[in-house]
Amino acid sequence: MASCQACDLAQLRTRVVPGEGAEDADILFIGEAPGFNEDREGRPFVGAAGAFLDELLSSIGLSRKDVYIANVIKCRPQGNRDPLPAEIKACKPWLDRQIELIQPKIVVTLGRYSLARYIATESIGKVHGKPRKIGDVLCFPMYHPAAALHQGSLRKVIEEDMRRLPQLLRDIGSFTDVTEESGRQLDLF
Repeated sequence: MASCQACDLAQLRTRVVPGEGAEDADILFIGEAPGFNEDREGRPFVGAAGAFLDELLSSIGLSRKDVYIANVIKCRPQGNRDPLPAEIKACKPWLDRQIELIQPKIVVTLGRYSLARYIATESIGKVHGKPRKIGDVLCFPMYHPAAALHQGSLRKVIEEDMRRLPQLLRDIGSFTDVTEESGRQLDLF
């Protein structure tokens, strides 16, 4: 991954930010893209949003060492802009491989770009906190932690969604696969 040249972001990055955490984690958090601090340190979620994510994890008795944290794209878009479709497509094999190796029971999508990987037809505002079984994984959409930093009213919503994770992990077997119900592929990138 460190030598990837699949898109133009490779020319601008300081470091690739592959992800970190338990390689056998039951829960995989997928964010959007590295920011300034992540690009400098080579670690995901190390800025203000990362501090809030750490606080959220702690609120349910977990830490970074208990979960795996990654991003849809592995290099920082210049100016902290949104990832482009070509960049998401270029990084897809890296994230696919991470998911394959980790085999999480729950994938928590943090924000709209990671949500689009699983549920492209709905907005985060409509589906946050509503788990959906997709294949072998329970997808649990949440707002990105940075959303609470920009819009304080979302903080409580994000905290409430996070508090649902332990029970979802316990109830994992009771969810129905929506790909079987709809009969269509949800692999959008």
